[in-house]
Amino acid sequence: MEVRPYRTIKRRKTKPINVGKVSVGGDSVISVQSMTNTLTTDINGTINQINQLDDAGADIVRVSCPDEESTKALKEIVKRVKVPLVADIHFHYKRAIEAAEMGASCLRINPGNIGSKDRIEEVIKAAKNNNCSIRVGVNAGSLDKAILEKYKEPCPEALVDSAMYNIKLLEDNDFFNFKISVKSSDIFLTVKAYRQLSKLCDYPLHLGVTEAGGLFTGTIKSSIGIGQLLMEGIGDTIRVSLSSDPVDEVKAGYEILKSLGIRSRGVNIISCPSCARQAFPVIETVKELEKKLSHIKKPINLSIIGCVVNGPGEAAQTEIGLTGGGQDNNLLYLSGIPHTKVASSEIINKVVKLVEEKIKEK
Repeated sequence: MEVRPYRTIKRRKTKPINVGKVSVGGDSVISVQSMTNTLTTDINGTINQINQLDDAGADIVRVSCPDEESTKALKEIVKRVKVPLVADIHFHYKRAIEAAEMGASCLRINPGNIGSKDRIEEVIKAAKNNNCSIRVGVNAGSLDKAILEKYKEPCPEALVDSAMYNIKLLEDNDFFNFKISVKSSDIFLTVKAYRQLSKLCDYPLHLGVTEAGGLFTGTIKSSIGIGQLLMEGIGDTIRVSLSSDPVDEVKAGYEILKSLGIRSRGVNIISCPSCARQAFPVIETVKELEKKLSHIKKPINLSIIGCVVNGPGEAAQTEIGLTGGGQDNNLLYLSGIPHTKVASSEIINKVVKLVEEKIKEK
């Protein structure tokens, strides 16, 4: 499908950095991240979940390293997975040093939680020595005490001030292989902070609305916040933070990118909400197709429309289209051209077969 001028997003130019084999920033594709929720000390369980995230399309995966046993486990985990790992070291700077030595590709540090300048400098040294990038993760819920005293409460200016202080600290230590996030659970605060920060530096930005909530509410909040920034050309990597299966975070991330025409993966189903005009059960059909086509990784557009009002028009824009017709004569289209009539009872099998055949052709 051609890109219309009104769909063009002019992306902000940032410095490229490397998170293991994945490039972030510059002209790199916007990467999708998630985080494991297993105990990192459960090596096999953590590896299984990382592989599930990898299969779902995650480019980068973060793991939790709250104690020495977890950072030790990281060494074995790194050997047995393909995606680069980010070590979230929580409060203790020694965990960051250990994680870098165990093979982490990136260290996620929250400066407000780590402590003194000397400790942060030790983390920088470990990152340098082990070819490890850093994410400066500023969160509204854990700002440094001095910043909170200055601003009295979390606000966009407070998040940006914290980020800029830590950027200078990294730069003063001759370290430039880092990205930044300024997250909040408040969409307005998050968006304004990222907008301000994007005008003050050209380091890659990791987007997210932190602690967004469950699958339904969290996806909506994240889509509004992350989507708004991406449309403005801000953002180089994203994580949709959900109280749900981490695989859902990856799926939601791709749906955000897909809806903006930034990146595609899997089947994109365009479907109507269904109404009294529907000639077949649209809602049930779409649900079943989503299940049966979840294994498809290559991008393909599919339209499932219950009647002829919008059906032919949508079919003209998709590789495979289905329009509901009277007397059980639903019509399948291939690349906008009528292909064959199909009974309602045969829709699922017929569409799945056509999609799989199209994917083989690709």
